[in-house]
Amino acid sequence: MSVSSVVVGIDVAKAHVDVAVLGAKLDAQRFDNQVEGHSALTAALKPLGVALVVMEATGGYETELACTLHAAGLSVAVVNPRQARDFARSMGRLAKTDAVDAQVLAEFAAVLLRRDDLARFLRPLADPQQQWLAALITRRRQLLGMLLAERQRLQITPKGLHPSIEAIIAAIQAQLDDIEGQMVGHVRTHFAELDQLLQSASGIGPVASATLIAELPELGRLNRREIAALVGIAPMANDSGSSKGRRRIQGGRFDLRRVLYMAALTAIRRNPVIKAFYERLIAAGKLPKVALVACMRKLLIILNAMVRTHTPWNNSLHGA
Repeated sequence: MSVSSVVVGIDVAKAHVDVAVLGAKLDAQRFDNQVEGHSALTAALKPLGVALVVMEATGGYETELACTLHAAGLSVAVVNPRQARDFARSMGRLAKTDAVDAQVLAEFAAVLLRRDDLARFLRPLADPQQQWLAALITRRRQLLGMLLAERQRLQITPKGLHPSIEAIIAAIQAQLDDIEGQMVGHVRTHFAELDQLLQSASGIGPVASATLIAELPELGRLNRREIAALVGIAPMANDSGSSKGRRRIQGGRFDLRRVLYMAALTAIRRNPVIKAFYERLIAAGKLPKVALVACMRKLLIILNAMVRTHTPWNNSLHGA
């Protein structure tokens, strides 16, 4: 294996990371998952001429290391854990330890390196402003979940306990209002131009715009098929021989898909282009949910083109 094909797999845990290298020798296989450990790992990898580093998304434990490696000039792909596990099963790797997972990720990196569409796996790493916006959006999502849970408890709890639950609901609502205010202010300060561009599309409000900015940095950088597949709203074929199965959407980024779903619900009522598209599909006999997913895809594709060309929404252009 040549120097240009050296690949690295990193299994990330809270306290440490396990490293496997294919195509070169690395003395240490475990580093602390903190600043000193990241610096040591970066120093160890740079002389190897690494072509690709692959690690799993682990709820944020991987972010700082990925940023450090990227800043050092290494290509980093942060993949969905399910992709990595499915790859491991396909290779007959049923055992699961930190060392085994790192080795599997290195083998996965070797496969990705040979793909023509490698660029779509290399998610642009967020700058500090995007990271803070993503943290605000995540916290808002957590608060909404807690608020829903308390409101559901209110319906089945004896009335004598309602004041306790109502006090918690009021506290959560106050925190939610504060987080939303911070989110809107942060977008206006750091992403005003992009936010204005996205919200020029009827159906995209402040929350949808902030979520797209924070959690879809690829917007405007991929083609229409790639961006739809990335989010998980591209219909996947399910054919075999003469059998033609129903197309389904799957995978992708669930939280983004949920935001686009709500945006499409608004757009089929208020956006003339999306509304006409939805009505045309319904008239053609499509099920309402199928038509709605198609509207989500159309809306995302248009937004992708708008960001790529820096062009606000234009009804006549998109209608054509």
